[in-house]
Amino acid sequence: MFGSLGITELILILVIVLVIFGAGKLPQLGEGIGKAIKGFKKSVHEADAIEAEAQAAQQQTAAVPQQAIPESPVQAPTSVGQPAATVQSVPRG
Repeated sequence: MFGSLGITELILILVIVLVIFGAGKLPQLGEGIGKAIKGFKKSVHEADAIEAEAQAAQQQTAAVPQQAIPESPVQAPTSVGQPAATVQSVPRG
């Protein structure tokens, strides 16, 4: 894309930028572009770190086998001397 730009084209672009922004604004423009690039790089590195952390957490959870908890029927409270009865759902309607 930029391979076809020669020295003359670059000088012409620089002159146009100088006319539009003026000589006093060029340092501020360069500083703003530099901060934008630095912020972009920082956000890319943070996103990579978050992604690596998520992958490490996923690998840790995959390494630890999960124990199966046996299901037991729910028992209704009993009075003294009566056997426990299991609670069953009764269809309505």
